[in-house]
Amino acid sequence: MRATLCLAGLIVSLVTISLPAAEKSIDVSAIVPKTEAETILGESVRNPTPLNINSKDGYYSKCNYYGTKSGRSLLLRIRQAGEGSLDPLTEFDQIASSGGKMKVIEGVGDKAGMFTGAPENGLPPNVIMLYVVKGRSIITIGIGGIADEAAALEKAKQVVQKILAQL
Repeated sequence: MRATLCLAGLIVSLVTISLPAAEKSIDVSAIVPKTEAETILGESVRNPTPLNINSKDGYYSKCNYYGTKSGRSLLLRIRQAGEGSLDPLTEFDQIASSGGKMKVIEGVGDKAGMFTGAPENGLPPNVIMLYVVKGRSIITIGIGGIADEAAALEKAKQVVQKILAQL
């Protein structure tokens, strides 16, 4: 009896050690609701059309907020990689080597970088795209229409921290 319990305990331990901890699926529109998007962009925004979907690549959540008075925008994306799908670090490296000039961002997630609205990046002026990898997730935050790049980056990092706190 004791041997059977020990064997059962060993099997359970081995199974739980070998399986990575599953991340819970999150909804970025619930983490950053419309009222918060308005605060971030400094103006009212149109009603978003969030999307949350499971696919063979994993779980996706996205939401776009567009200002009603100017060209300001806030784009939120997360992909939580599924088993056997493209690893988020590999995806990040592919994005980083896509031909643009990515600025490394320290202290956020496992790895982070940002593209700015520069001709070599293919983005319009006053746009930043922040990419952050954490575990099996890759998060993308885009902010458009804010001329102060440092202020836009700070806002994007605050949004990322809110999302990371939910993983």
